[in-house]
Amino acid sequence: EEELGTEEWIGEDWDEEKDEEVEVAESETPAFVDNGNETISDTRHNLMWSKTDSFHEFGYGINWFEAQDYCEMLNEKQFAGYDDWRLPSGEEAKSVFSFTQSNTDKDGAETHISELFEPGGGHNTWTYEEKPDYEQYAQKFSFITGNDMWEHKDNEYSHCRVTRDVIQGDWE
Repeated sequence: EEELGTEEWIGEDWDEEKDEEVEVAESETPAFVDNGNETISDTRHNLMWSKTDSFHEFGYGINWFEAQDYCEMLNEKQFAGYDDWRLPSGEEAKSVFSFTQSNTDKDGAETHISELFEPGGGHNTWTYEEKPDYEQYAQKFSFITGNDMWEHKDNEYSHCRVTRDVIQGDWE
């Protein structure tokens, strides 16, 4: 009987460890859901993303000002029924990135965003973050390397992946 008690204890201990490992793995992988309306929700960060990006729309790179116009265009036509699309912050752009995910950009290079996103887009996105004291620069985030960088706003080899905040009331 004593042995049985020992075995049970080991079993419980093992189960607890297993649960912890699962939690760790889950937190590294963003939880994306395809909404079936050309948008993808990140349930972990309460964000909704467009399934496509500015490259899908235009077929070429855009500068920061054109990225702002792109958001405005989507809002005017109420893309997916919403008019609050915007550029992501650097942190939000980073929240889409994970080395455990694989997609491909317009050149066939590997990007590390969910395969739920439409392949063949740009490999980076402009963010809304402007460089303090150097307002001609804005932050850009790479979906290939996972790095952000300051880029001149006139740089036309950049792209834009738009997002919006999911307000809980949207689906209640």
